[in-house]
Amino acid sequence: MTTPLKAPLGAGLLDHARRRPDHIALTIGRREYSYRETAGTALRWANLLVEAAGGRPGRVGVFAHRSEASYLGAAAALFAGAAFVPLNRRFPLPRTRGMLERAEVDALIVDAGSLPMLAELLRGLERKPVVLLPDVLRSAAGDLGDVRVLDAADLAAAPPLEQLPEVGPEDLAYLLFTSGSTGAPKGVPVTHGNVRAFLTANQERYGITPEDRLTQTFDQTFDLSVFDLFMAWEHGARLCAMDPIELLAPYRYLERNKITVWFSVPSVAAMLRKRGSLKPGAMPGLRWSLFCGEALPRETAEAWQAAAPNSVVENLYGPTELTIACTAYRWDAERSPAECVHENVPIGRPYPGLHALVVDEQLAPVPAGTAGELCVAGPQTTPGYWQAPQLTAERWFEHQGRRYYRTGDLVRLQGEEYVCLGRNDQQVKVGGYRIELGEIEAVLRRAGAVEAVALLWPDDETITAVVSGAGSPDGLAEECAGSLPAYMVPRSVQAIEEMPVNGNGKVDRGALRHWLDERQTHAPRAQARV
Repeated sequence: MTTPLKAPLGAGLLDHARRRPDHIALTIGRREYSYRETAGTALRWANLLVEAAGGRPGRVGVFAHRSEASYLGAAAALFAGAAFVPLNRRFPLPRTRGMLERAEVDALIVDAGSLPMLAELLRGLERKPVVLLPDVLRSAAGDLGDVRVLDAADLAAAPPLEQLPEVGPEDLAYLLFTSGSTGAPKGVPVTHGNVRAFLTANQERYGITPEDRLTQTFDQTFDLSVFDLFMAWEHGARLCAMDPIELLAPYRYLERNKITVWFSVPSVAAMLRKRGSLKPGAMPGLRWSLFCGEALPRETAEAWQAAAPNSVVENLYGPTELTIACTAYRWDAERSPAECVHENVPIGRPYPGLHALVVDEQLAPVPAGTAGELCVAGPQTTPGYWQAPQLTAERWFEHQGRRYYRTGDLVRLQGEEYVCLGRNDQQVKVGGYRIELGEIEAVLRRAGAVEAVALLWPDDETITAVVSGAGSPDGLAEECAGSLPAYMVPRSVQAIEEMPVNGNGKVDRGALRHWLDERQTHAPRAQARV
């Protein structure tokens, strides 16, 4: 039997609800939630989750966006002993329905903003979950057939869950779906032990206190959101959920909410710099400025440091499979510019307890200072992909008694810090989102293209698709827009008579980029813009 964790994910929220009940745990817009209210509400919801499942539920979907339901729903699932499964109403419904089916959720928590899509989301599901509607009464949901619904009145009247299920380190805390090369998203199950190791390492590094206030700039389908949520609640701090529009000019928000810890993808800072609004001294109240999700350009780090002169700037790195982040690099205005490679900030050193291994294509370790694929083992290494043993076997391997995850990123050890040199496969990052180009190609082929290649062109933030053997690119573009999240949709779809190939008979992506360059310069483009 698994030994119960003394401090499973969510335990800190309950602890601070007892110790400082009136301290603010969450701010959404102008609405503030105390630790007493946050924990008490989540415990009432958890009680109904357990009752509805006839015992401890396995997984609970959270179909909500930056709302009370989205944040308290995650806590309620954890209190009930379940893993929470974040779902995004901005994603195409067929994609979200597929996630629901694969996750086999016992219950689904839905906020008012997502309610209009609920009936369509549930249509065709063989196993329909119990639905919790914290914001509205049952009548507002319309016709959901035989689906059991617990509405705002039920949730408000429920007593709090008194006996929380015991949770072990190998029990799942959450299940996230990321881009997959087969055309279907990959499920990444993350355990309580994984998250606890991450939180411990980061608390030792950042020393979050009840006086801190952390931004929430990420959607909850982005695993970086877990840092903000639980680094705050585990240590009695305040989580401040930012509306995406506020990222365009965050300074008033930071001042009004007295933010001390900023965390975002680097592209947010780069956008502010390009707009000319990242002025020196603009954010004096920050003490930590953290970036993750994509490469941090040197000029962006320098500009942010000048704008937040009292802040320590750090570049974090790590895929979902290694629990949010696994390395960190601390920016130093004097030393760091010379350590940047390709004008990007290094990714730094692994967290304590993690073991980094750089390997060649045969998974053999390479000499220090030689480029190779970064692999990481340790307590943050997740178990494997959800219900995908073959894919798991491709990405995890054993070496000298440790189980390593292959990140697919090329790195080089430079002194005592790692620098990232880019991807070694067809996985890319755009706007902080990790994208399998093969998933886009799979959608294009399903829509009628004989051959399809998705690539970054004309820059590292623009996805372009090239197809052959298809009819109108317009139809393919529409299929992408209807099947993929907005951040995965190609900026344009272009038709080519025959794909160029290299000496091995594989599609020559370099030749395709050259073709696109020539076509852009000299010829009218046969393309569809999305």
